[in-house]
Amino acid sequence: MIKGGPCVQDTIQIQQEIYRLKEERNAIILAHNYQRGEVQDIADIVGDSLELSRAAAKMEGDVIVFCGVDFMAETAAVLSPGKRVILPAVDACCPMAQMISPDELDFTRSRHPEAAVVCYVNTTAEVKAHSDICCTSANAVSVVNSVREDTVIFVPDRNLALYAARFTKKTVLPWEGYCIVHDRYTAAEVQEAKRVHPDAVVLVHPECRPEVIDCADHVASTSGIIRHVREATAEEFIIGTEVGILHRLKKECPEKRCFPLSTTAVCVNMKKTDLSHVLDALRTLEPRITVPDGIADRARGAIERMLAL
Repeated sequence: MIKGGPCVQDTIQIQQEIYRLKEERNAIILAHNYQRGEVQDIADIVGDSLELSRAAAKMEGDVIVFCGVDFMAETAAVLSPGKRVILPAVDACCPMAQMISPDELDFTRSRHPEAAVVCYVNTTAEVKAHSDICCTSANAVSVVNSVREDTVIFVPDRNLALYAARFTKKTVLPWEGYCIVHDRYTAAEVQEAKRVHPDAVVLVHPECRPEVIDCADHVASTSGIIRHVREATAEEFIIGTEVGILHRLKKECPEKRCFPLSTTAVCVNMKKTDLSHVLDALRTLEPRITVPDGIADRARGAIERMLAL
């Protein structure tokens, strides 16, 4: 295992071995937008969690190496039951996904039997299986508005729930979960970033607190942020999401200048995967992520109801 920055020659050799094993294993390498730059560079696809899982389900391959966190690999396993799904860093978890359990959700549902449960994809497969429909940060508003019930239990991200509530007449009951990266942003940080970069457009993720969203010029998912930077006529942007996205923005929009809203906006779990983890995963085809059939079937139903919108 490589620790703390291999030399350029070592990196090239590791990359070459990854490509060789990828071909041998008939594998697909997926990397989330928040992954290390070195991991994004060797991936077949870089994107957000559901985007990656959907793409992998359509791609030819026997093995999915998912460079992300646990719930993402679970979603890939749910949508690609015929493929072997590997999570290179087995301890790469999502703290927000761990902020709700199926039993807690069922108890809340028993107290609001008239409500629909809208479940953010940033949850475990078990929680998805206990929900009516999934949503992403990009389509949360449309999903909330699509359910026939007038009351919605929205889990687990309170900030995304509050954002969706702005655009619906339904009663939205937010779960008290949050992203440990996005929830730390403050309105004062936005104001200071605007002072330093007065011509920059402020883009923030909807997992941010309401007061941060109020200060932003645009609110978008990771894919939405990338699309906005790519298509906008503006030349400078303040990016209010995990700093890993800046690597992709620099590659895809080299003529634009993107500044992090905070240089400390780092998801330590996303950064647990490095090239050595990917190489080990391809060598051993471990650690494998599986979801029991009953849970997978119910979770798949919640995802497919969202995709059918």
